[in-house]
Amino acid sequence: MMKRISLIVALILAFALHGSAQEKSNALQFWENLKAHCGKAYEGRLAEGVSQPDFEGQRLVMHVRACEEDRIRIPFFVGEDRSRTWVLTYDREKDRITLKHDHRHEDGSEDEVTQYGGTASNSGFAHLQFFPADPETAERIDYASANVWWITLDEDTYTYNLRRLGTERLFTVIFDLRNPVEAPPAPWGWED
Repeated sequence: MMKRISLIVALILAFALHGSAQEKSNALQFWENLKAHCGKAYEGRLAEGVSQPDFEGQRLVMHVRACEEDRIRIPFFVGEDRSRTWVLTYDREKDRITLKHDHRHEDGSEDEVTQYGGTASNSGFAHLQFFPADPETAERIDYASANVWWITLDEDTYTYNLRRLGTERLFTVIFDLRNPVEAPPAPWGWED
């Protein structure tokens, strides 16, 4: 009887361990869900109550333009301004996603304020990733050292969010994934 119970427990443990080894991490699920949108563009809007004077009245479009195995680049257009690109990288070894902001001038040169962002401190959720400001960001832009960015992704929406901790600063733009729009031209600094 004891032998039989031990065998059953061993089988249950083996099955559980095998099952968990087969499951994808939350970060990988998020990554794969985002990559499924590669090549598509979506129109967005500022969240209710968010004030961003430079964005108000402008057409907001994100374009999941370039998907490599471990890097996704998403240009974010504000009207005719094609200076912004969100660059996400996935470190498979650490199972972490990093968000950086690539800002360019119309001639393609880097803006003085660029390449800032952060790396998720854990695998996050399959539908939500947080990116606290990293040391490089704190060195480049001291006031951004308290920034936390996060991205949500579900079947219907993609949101890009920024909160500056200790302040009232909150920025959220919501994109409708149900209605792709025509892909915009290349962002500044890119070649097609």
